[in-house]
Amino acid sequence: MRSRRRKKRRYSRLPVVAVILTAAVAALAALYTVRQKPMDLAGGEKQSLVGKESSEPEEQKAEQKQKEPVLETMRATEAVQETEPVTEQDPAELPSSYDIRDHRTVTVSDQGDLGTCWAFAALKAVETSMPGSMAVPLSADHMSIHNSFRISQNSGGDYSMAMAYLLAWQGPVPETEDPYGDSTSPDGLEPVCHVQEIRILPGKDYDAVKRAVLRYGGVQTSIYLPSENRGGDGNVCYKGSEEPNHDTVIIGWDDAYPRERFSSAPESDGAFLCVNSWGESFGDGGFFHVSYEDSRIAESGITYCGIESAENYDQNYQSDLCGWTGQMGFGEPEAWMTNVYTAKSDETLEAVGFYATAPDTEYEVYVFEGDSFREHVENNEKFQTDSGKVLASGVLTDTGFYTVSLEKPWILDAGEIFAVTVRIRTQGMTQPVAVEYAGSGRTGNVDISDGEGYISFDGSVWERTETSKGCNVCLKAYSRKKGK
Repeated sequence: MRSRRRKKRRYSRLPVVAVILTAAVAALAALYTVRQKPMDLAGGEKQSLVGKESSEPEEQKAEQKQKEPVLETMRATEAVQETEPVTEQDPAELPSSYDIRDHRTVTVSDQGDLGTCWAFAALKAVETSMPGSMAVPLSADHMSIHNSFRISQNSGGDYSMAMAYLLAWQGPVPETEDPYGDSTSPDGLEPVCHVQEIRILPGKDYDAVKRAVLRYGGVQTSIYLPSENRGGDGNVCYKGSEEPNHDTVIIGWDDAYPRERFSSAPESDGAFLCVNSWGESFGDGGFFHVSYEDSRIAESGITYCGIESAENYDQNYQSDLCGWTGQMGFGEPEAWMTNVYTAKSDETLEAVGFYATAPDTEYEVYVFEGDSFREHVENNEKFQTDSGKVLASGVLTDTGFYTVSLEKPWILDAGEIFAVTVRIRTQGMTQPVAVEYAGSGRTGNVDISDGEGYISFDGSVWERTETSKGCNVCLKAYSRKKGK
């Protein structure tokens, strides 16, 4: 289950990959752990109103007390993105009420009897965040059928599935090219845009949600919708411990929304405005309010804040089509990760993309000649990554996926092998590296044969993740053809 012994190997630094709910991992915990993100699916064949359980990363359960590496704080940098502000208002100055419909058209969809609320919610959040010049209705049929999880359209889902589909550039595609409800989806459709940044907001941080709505557009969230709230005005104030069963999109708020409008009688005024996916007969023409005192609203908040033209890059080098399904590390906040790729043509490497598994993640990006990297690994020789030039560095404020532009493009010839490397430090985490893990359930279809990923404690001695840990490193590389 792990590779052969290597010379001068630090066995106290074995990679930790945490996997939840697998007996095999418990037996192997002395060697390493694989932590798989909880991605339970609510709904399915027997339910027409389907959602998901929250898939926020859990608190780390196995802390290893080791000396923390010293890392100098690096300058903050924002990933390049083209999403236009919904308004010109400063997000720091939050108004007492806001409705995105005052600034752009928001249509109401109908998921029918299928378990696709997760796809409708994700795409409505994307639609309301797209620059006006490219905004079109998007196909939930395509997202729920043409993703890489290969489960039935009626099996339910969650935002992590939507993130993986979008970040892999499998979509989104226009609704006109793949209409909803016929259980079929044509092959060969091209995305209408590329999503390059997705942030997972802190749980129950209402100000963060409001700023995201004001600055970018709708925020996808999960709620528990009791049966009594599936008629009438649809307004919700659930106070309880039931897990979320539905995904929706926050598109506004009103701090003075009367508490009397809720049957469960919250103590204070105030509510979020949401758009549902049950047609215009639900609520107020498909829209409804959720009280600030609701137990589940904004526990998860997903903002699709980096939406760019589909012409931004020519290649997306990747091996994690199912995205972030697990985490790896060495029991400390810091680790190194690498993916090795082969250039498909004469290109310039322009950017890399990876996940911050918690807020305030510090990073450094390097690119190396791939043959030299492989040779050192195969010969059990140290590879001095820290001697290379840092091509990008910074701090990622929120959990989520970011695209980081290189300070200087890296020139690639057709057929050239190159290694993209990131040194990452996420305070408070013991497995800071996001991986695509081939587990059970819907992650049982994960294909790890398409990657060549490595992880290291110190950037010198490396472990191949596919052969020793059964996972791909979530680290993408973006390039343009030379001359463009």
